[in-house]
Order: sequence, then structure tokens, then C-alpha cells
Amino acid sequence: MPTTPDTAELRRLDRDHCWHPLFQHSQLDGDTELTVFDRGEGCTLYDSEGGAYLDAGGGLWNVNVGYGRQEIAQAAFEQMQRLPYYPHSQINEPATRLSAKLAELLPADASHGDLSRVFFSNSGSEANETAFKIARQCQRQRHPGQNRYKIIARYQGYHGFTMGALSATGQVGRRTPYEPLVPGFLHVDPPYCYRCPLKLSYPDCGIACVDEFDEMIRREGPETVAAIVVEPVIGGGGVILPPDEYMPRLREICDRHEVLLIVDEVITGWGRTGKLFACEHWDVVADMVVTAKGITSGYLPMGATIVTDKVFDAFSGSPGDGSELAQVCTYGGHPPCCAAALANIDILMRERLWENAADVGAYLLHGLRGLNSPLIGEIRGIGLMLGVELVDDTGALLDGVRTAKVKAGVKSAGVLVGQMSHAVIGPNSVLCLSPPLILTRAEADQIVDALGTALADQS
Repeated sequence: MPTTPDTAELRRLDRDHCWHPLFQHSQLDGDTELTVFDRGEGCTLYDSEGGAYLDAGGGLWNVNVGYGRQEIAQAAFEQMQRLPYYPHSQINEPATRLSAKLAELLPADASHGDLSRVFFSNSGSEANETAFKIARQCQRQRHPGQNRYKIIARYQGYHGFTMGALSATGQVGRRTPYEPLVPGFLHVDPPYCYRCPLKLSYPDCGIACVDEFDEMIRREGPETVAAIVVEPVIGGGGVILPPDEYMPRLREICDRHEVLLIVDEVITGWGRTGKLFACEHWDVVADMVVTAKGITSGYLPMGATIVTDKVFDAFSGSPGDGSELAQVCTYGGHPPCCAAALANIDILMRERLWENAADVGAYLLHGLRGLNSPLIGEIRGIGLMLGVELVDDTGALLDGVRTAKVKAGVKSAGVLVGQMSHAVIGPNSVLCLSPPLILTRAEADQIVDALGTALADQS
């Protein structure tokens, strides 16, 4: 179909003025053209030239309930008419009701208490930034005379683009251009069993990678460590799923050293892994949970940092003593965003979409593992959060040129997939699948067929 005048004009304006993420704009001097997306419905996106694509990336891991949910748009619209904004220094109804809903849905246990106190922000990056600030201030007020400021994270993990969140991020390509970063952030190896950084094999390894946290805390001194932050399943760093023993042991390590456990559920939350929150797979309750993305399914920006009563109580004091959280977010608790989140959560809960993620995700994983291609190293994941690691004939990660051709071939077959980017030195050859949680088995078959065709063309 020929390019329409509107599409050509949009591309011209975009080329002249927009700065896209993770993209080398010199490519536009050649044959590369960016797609102009016009609308979405269910799991499908439509471009301005009549093309249709199954969005197997779910936007950026976040369109959990799918496109075209009018009730979310309507909830935000009605709230904008009633009260579009006031800072969260006072009360607005949607933010208060959303706080209560989060407290109701997040897990709790007798040892660590309820995750019942919510600080709102605009993104996962800001929510993680908030969690790190809470951790440092909480630990200083809990342990007077100590300086518990260090945060331990993992290589290949991703926690955001702001400077503190970037400092926790363990992806070399995202960090190096901006160094030096915020001091006090340390990293250990990820539970990457397919390419174990410790050169061990599960289960004989004894989950040595999680014991690295314990060793680092002891070497640094527990009196200097505020918190550990992990994604339950590493997302953009390659869809790395830990062994079942990993998260419970990590919780024990944190308890042993009085270190706070921050669980970054920005990608994994809201049904993505087949549970409402991924930490439920291992019955682990964190001291803080960070959420964003699926909380609104991308319809409006929203982030939240949820802490236990025990953490919140560390900030209790008298006016003027400086014990309160010294942070404000202009758009945190934004009424229309909170209204959209409530409508989104209503859909998730009513349709029990985490159950569909578990069922169709297992079906999709089985279908992908049935593909026969020498370019497939490992296919892994849980629920509708899957990774396809591409390799060459030596078993090394497939080079970037051939990976790009596979990804383009999938798009030519009418399916959009994500890709690991800037996470490791060398090729970032893991394709990432995180389609909307409404995905059907027929649409899962479409994903498998598209990938199979693209791989056959490059084998």
C-alpha cells in the first residue's frame, strides 16, 4: 500500500524533531523507516498504512489487559472532568481507593507484616528511586550510629533510567555512558543457569549465586548495607528465571542481616508470570514492592512503592524532627492516573487474567520449544514472560546483524517482539515475549509460526 500523505508528513516531522530511545538515528539516512502506529484493539496494533501486527511485546512489557479497553479511558475522562489534579499533600478519592486496593491485593505474612503503605510516582524508575531513598532513611532511623546506605543488586538486572535506579541497574551498555554513577550500589551475579557466571551447574551448584549476597554483606559489613533489590524474574536482561530455592533463601539472608528486601515487580506484577505478583510463586513477602507498567496497562503513567507497616513505622516521629520521608512527587497520586489504575485492576481481577497468562503462557512455551532451529539456544520463562536466546553454531550469542534479521522476519510475518538491549557486552540476542494477558491459543500459534518462519529464513 502506498504511503499516505499524513504518514509521510508524520515521518518527516518525527525525523526532524523526535529523539527515540535506544535507536541510532543515522539509520534513517538509509532504508530504515519507523512504523507509524495508529490504533490498537485486543492484542493487535494497526499502523497508518493498513498493516496489522500481533503485539507479542505487549508495548514495553506493560499492556497487560490489551488495547482498546474503553472503561479505562472513560474512568480517566470522568475523573479529569471532576478533579484533574491536586498534589497528593491532601486527599483525593482515586488515590486513596487505589492505595487500599494495593494493600488488599499484595501478599503479607506474620513475620514481615502487611504491604500496606503506598507512595505514588510516575514510573518504575521513580518508584525504585523512592524505594532506595526509603531504605537509606529507614535504616539510619532504625540503626542510629550506623551508616546503612549500600544497595546490592544484580548484573543484568534493570531498575530504571534515573541516576539512582540506573546505579542499581546491572546492564553495562546502559551504565557506561553516564558514569560515575551514584556511590553505594553493588552487584552480584544473576541466577543465569544457561550461562552460569560461576561456571557451575544446577542443582549441584547449591544456588551459589544467591549466597553471593550473603558473602558481600559480610565483606562490606552488615552495618553498611541498607537493602537488596531484585526483579523476581529478570526481564530486559534476558528473561532469567531463578531456581525455586533462590527467593526464599534471599529472604532469609536479608532477615539474618537486618537488610531490607526490595522486590521490583515493575514487569512481573499484575499477572504477567501467572500469579498476580511474581513473589507469590515462592511465598516470599518483601519489605518493599515496586510496581508500575501493568498497574495501568500503559493507559496512563503510574508508579508506586509499597512498604510494610514496619518500614513505615520507622518514619514516625514528631513534627520538626526530620523523621518524615523528605520527598514529594508533583504528579504522584495523580487523580486521573489513579482512576485509570483502578479500572485496569477491576478488569484484571474480574477476568482473572493471571490464570490466562499461566495457561496460554504454558501453551506458548511448549509451542516455542517445539521449534527445530540451530539458532535456538534456550527458550525459558514463566507465564506470558518468555525469552528466546539465539545462538550461532559455537553456542555463543548470535551476532547482532543476524538477530536483527530474525526480528525483522518476525515483524514481516505480522508479529512484534522485544529484544534484550544494552544489557551485556557483545550481542544482545535474546528475543523477549510479553504479550497482553488476554492472548488466545490461536494468537500464541501465530507467534510460534512467525518465529519459526523467521528462523528458517536465517538458518
